Amino acid sequence: MTAPAAPVPNRPVPRPGVLQIEAYVPGRAHAGSGGKVYKLSANENPLGASPKALEAFHASAALELYPDGAAVQLREAIGAAYGLDPSRIVCGTGSDELITLLALAYAGPGDEVVYSQYGFLIYRIATLAAGATPVVAPERDLHSDVDALLAAVTERTRIVYLANPNNPTGTYLPFDEIKRLHQGLPPHVLLVLDAAYAEYVRRNDYESGIELVATSRNVAMLRTFSKIHGLAALRVGWMYAPAEVADAINRVRGAFNVNAPALAAARAAIGDAAHVDRAVAHNEEWLPWMTRELAALGLTVTPSVTNFVLVHFPDTPGRTAPEADAFLGARGLVLRRMDGYGLPGALRLTIGTEEANRLVVAALAEFMGVPAAPAGVDHGA
Repeated sequence: MTAPAAPVPNRPVPRPGVLQIEAYVPGRAHAGSGGKVYKLSANENPLGASPKALEAFHASAALELYPDGAAVQLREAIGAAYGLDPSRIVCGTGSDELITLLALAYAGPGDEVVYSQYGFLIYRIATLAAGATPVVAPERDLHSDVDALLAAVTERTRIVYLANPNNPTGTYLPFDEIKRLHQGLPPHVLLVLDAAYAEYVRRNDYESGIELVATSRNVAMLRTFSKIHGLAALRVGWMYAPAEVADAINRVRGAFNVNAPALAAARAAIGDAAHVDRAVAHNEEWLPWMTRELAALGLTVTPSVTNFVLVHFPDTPGRTAPEADAFLGARGLVLRRMDGYGLPGALRLTIGTEEANRLVVAALAEFMGVPAAPAGVDHGA
């Protein structure tokens, strides 16, 4: 007996897996206060973009012309800054696009992609968009766990994504652990090191991945201009990869995927080391300050090497993370809810300007019912 034919849909239907994707929800940019808003939800640079980048952006005004589809000058500038071969660099519309292109090029139906429990949400989205199966490796104390990642690898694994440092936890793995992870992977599995926050890290045992890419055929490193360089609005990222990987991504990316003003601004930004140094110095001053101040309020802060902290709130009614978010939002202070990451009891707080940092600590002191410190006195100083 012939099996009955499957019913023909009466409308276009996405392929299996697409409707499993939960759309990415960015950090809020607005609050219900009606007054000045301090956006501390998206890990942006509180110092803004380099003046040189702003000048280059405004000078790039030939809007009727296509941009350089190969991003030649930007790739050469990145190569000069880091001592890299420009032919092995690919630029994208933020590192998000490159994450997605890697999944589309190297994974598909029947394949698996591994990432950490609290890894960047785009890894899951990119995996499902490619038709592959996401595999989540548990973390240990909000740190990626090399043994768990390796245990999750099967004969179907094609990619391992690892944010180092990780967003949203702010934690990192030392380079020895990264090398151990790489050594444990089969040669056909691509290890993607997402180093979006690398410039903020001040640890002797950290390495962004450049060395490993240079000596391997199955490692790619991703970087972004959205964080330390303050160009989040322009969406520029880059990848350093083996020649074969760069070639594959160039075959599937959009022909003119990075716009001309973004290319010009990024090229100027990569050459302004002084601005990067100022941003690092600002973070080096205020990251430990913020950590101490929040701890003094009785809040738990995950130790961070980035430009943000993950703040954990108690389950006590009146002191929970959602209630803190509402309390802060009413005062124009916008933080990032962590429900989408499976951390509903935490908020992610970007290190902002001095004004914003002091305001958010004062507001949280009021929320937690802790007496404010005398003027000019810092908790933990």
